[in-house]
Amino acid sequence: VFPHSTMIDIPVAGKRDSTLDLARHTDQRIRVRFQGGREVTGVLKGYDPLVNLVLDECVEYLRDPEDSYSLSGETRNLGLIVCRGTSVMLVAPEEGTQEIANPFTDDADAVDEDGDDAGATAATE
Repeated sequence: VFPHSTMIDIPVAGKRDSTLDLARHTDQRIRVRFQGGREVTGVLKGYDPLVNLVLDECVEYLRDPEDSYSLSGETRNLGLIVCRGTSVMLVAPEEGTQEIANPFTDDADAVDEDGDDAGATAATE
């Protein structure tokens, strides 16, 4: 050991908090979408920092064979499954989600409640 050496504190990459807070969704139904388009719902039983998920009472929503981007309405019961985190694209709660209006669509073609052209009204004022 060197007689005049000093200890230098070098920050070490420590444990980081996960971006996803899945703890509040444990034992609740969630929807998971995978790379390739497969989609399942199930009760979240466990997870890890790599987003590997354990789902119970899992149901897969089958896709339309002619249009792989839309669901066929048919389902398949899978039971207890382990989802590999590298293929998980989306995790969302099953309850409490709703569709909202697309803010990126053009309002010029929109029609308000009176049946008037909303874009024409705004342009004339």
